[in-house]
Amino acid sequence: MNTSSILKNKIFLYLTEFFAGMSVMAVELGASRLLAPYFSSSQIVWTIIIGTIMIAMALGNIYGGKSADKDPNPDKLYTRILIAGVWIALIPVVGKYIIIGISALLIFAVNTNFLIWAAFAACMVIFVFPLFLLGTVTPSLAKYTVQSLSDSGSIVGTLGAFNTIGSIIGTFVPTFVSIPAVGTSITFLIFAAILLGLGIIYFVSKKSGWKKSAASAVVFLLCCIFGASNSFAFWENNLAFEGESVYNYLQVKENDRSVILSTNVLFGVQSILIKDEGLTGMYYDYAMAAPLMTGKENPAECNTLILGMGTGTYAHQCRAYFGDMLVEGVEIDEKITDLARTYFELPEDVSVTTYDGRAYLNAIDGKYDVIMVDAYQDITIPFQMSSAEFFSLVKEHLAEDGVMVVNMNMRGSGEDSINAWLSDTIGSVFDEVYTVDVKGSTNRELFASDNPQMMENLKKHKETVADESLLAMMHTVSENLVPYEAGNRIMTDDKAPVELLGMRVIDELIRNEVAYYKDVYEQQGIWGVIDAL
Repeated sequence: MNTSSILKNKIFLYLTEFFAGMSVMAVELGASRLLAPYFSSSQIVWTIIIGTIMIAMALGNIYGGKSADKDPNPDKLYTRILIAGVWIALIPVVGKYIIIGISALLIFAVNTNFLIWAAFAACMVIFVFPLFLLGTVTPSLAKYTVQSLSDSGSIVGTLGAFNTIGSIIGTFVPTFVSIPAVGTSITFLIFAAILLGLGIIYFVSKKSGWKKSAASAVVFLLCCIFGASNSFAFWENNLAFEGESVYNYLQVKENDRSVILSTNVLFGVQSILIKDEGLTGMYYDYAMAAPLMTGKENPAECNTLILGMGTGTYAHQCRAYFGDMLVEGVEIDEKITDLARTYFELPEDVSVTTYDGRAYLNAIDGKYDVIMVDAYQDITIPFQMSSAEFFSLVKEHLAEDGVMVVNMNMRGSGEDSINAWLSDTIGSVFDEVYTVDVKGSTNRELFASDNPQMMENLKKHKETVADESLLAMMHTVSENLVPYEAGNRIMTDDKAPVELLGMRVIDELIRNEVAYYKDVYEQQGIWGVIDAL
């Protein structure tokens, strides 16, 4: 065995194990943040990430063990660590282009489960190879450290402990420190630097491997220059803000008419501010019917709670059209609330609690005239806020004639869609349920109450609306609301398959969006598609 002096006391080997374990977890968490703006952060995407990484690590363990038995030379291990470090450093430079390229190819080839296949392919291409290399670390180090059977158990146990401790730190640091502070791209670069540092220190101590060490350092420096940007929507220009929080990718876009918040580069608008105080043209306008459905003669007297406050679009609209309504919000992402104050003119007297919506309801005793549930984000639907138990909790916090309004953002055509399950679940809790489809979007608004007079209240109170545009919108809502006949598709805390149900709707939406381009491709080929774009 060709052993460097730096390895003789085994401390450097233990540190290698520690930092390898740390880097694996950091890359795994970085993978979720790299994919989320394109494919969401649903449990399905997390399953794909964890599954592919475990495959890579398992194959790496097998290869590393066989390689160490065949040729127990630490040079080969630290060369693999250098290569892994370089590859990870390249992810911020080319990763987002690979994701877009894979998506563009698969969108024409895959008719079902597009997000699954696209996310899986992206994981395989971007992350499997470096994590395969890091998977070789543990069996290789075991070979280099075990000298006899008498101490093999304790040495392997110590290696495992260092790996586990490193993994723990590698789990917490990206989530709570590096990603919120400096972003996903720099987080990849930080852990790439750690791996490169291990390899370079080893080869410097041996006074060999100068070329590979120098080449790795040069590539890393180039990656720092070209990959430090945290821009996921690289095709966008002049964004007012782009960054990350503990929970989300965040993008603020501003034009002459509006300010828009997006938390996903592919799935549109999460919040909007209309600068001229007009209607938004979105589901918020339809949801304005909720205060008119209550028993309050003056909607300004409604006490309103918004679960999923976002940047306060609904609160802003209610106050703009109904007066100084008492509004409070719950938003799990504090960074979004900061953006709301900075870019979206959310008044300081509108209180926002940083908390999970359901946990907040469990913690308070108050009752509200209107509760808006707006916590469903693209395919990411929190199961704990879609179950019968959750809607029962909402009902407990409604006034006697109060109304719940739910924004369901993935309207599908099938009878077994996510919206059908949500509606059936809500119908099992509330006596009165009405739905209306939002024109020009995939959203559907659902209004629920135990007050049988809610529709009569809307018809009566809408005539008191002074603003002509809002009055016209309330007429539209009133004319298109339909009573919902609940079925038996009930989601509970124990069984709420929101990810798979949402995936079906996403497949349908994608098929509808690309049908035209598929026809062009079949008739004119790829150049026809490029011309059509």
